[in-house]
Amino acid sequence: MTTPILLFAAGLGTRMGDLVKDRPKPMISVAGKALIDHALDLTMIPEVGQRVVNVHYKADMLRSHLARRPVLISDETEELLETGGGLKKALPLLGEGPVLTLNTDAVWHGPNPIETILSAWRPEMEALLLLVPKPQVHGHRGAGDFTMDDNGRLVRAPDAVYPGLQMLRTNGLDAIQNKAFSMNVLWDQIARRGGLYGVNYTGQWCDVGQPSSIPIAESMLHV
Repeated sequence: MTTPILLFAAGLGTRMGDLVKDRPKPMISVAGKALIDHALDLTMIPEVGQRVVNVHYKADMLRSHLARRPVLISDETEELLETGGGLKKALPLLGEGPVLTLNTDAVWHGPNPIETILSAWRPEMEALLLLVPKPQVHGHRGAGDFTMDDNGRLVRAPDAVYPGLQMLRTNGLDAIQNKAFSMNVLWDQIARRGGLYGVNYTGQWCDVGQPSSIPIAESMLHV
């Protein structure tokens, strides 16, 4: 049985400045490859099923680039829906059951992070978030996001960093009435039910969120 995945590619990428004047952020090149291709390459394993990419800013450029890749497009050109709203809109393309979501503004060095999260998934979980310990984080200016208790459940704390990869059950989205909303809304609801879990990544991760992160990412990839 395979798990579908949504790749978030609809953001405006404003922190990238002039680099996004003529292209969407996922089309920015790192080590000779577009960020969207770095992300898609991680999904090319037998355990991943349907691949969906959401688009908004300069959507036609992304559509053209992805035309020969095995993906479906979730169109957000009329309205940017944030992460939670974007996932809710894409559900008809993803199908029922647990789904994966992955941010496309990062690169990884080490084990395939998708395999890490799939191998840690258990039936009692509502959501499982990948975490990266701070010593393994590169190019990221924010504080940490979560810490894990002894049972693997997540608590908000400036400890490990959430790098934008999760697996979750989507039935909780039906109760959220807002059209555009962050995944944080759903996570907080799941956490109150005791269903929000984490697993640590053993490799290196670089957040490519601003131009200064690009040479850091390229250096990490060539270690």
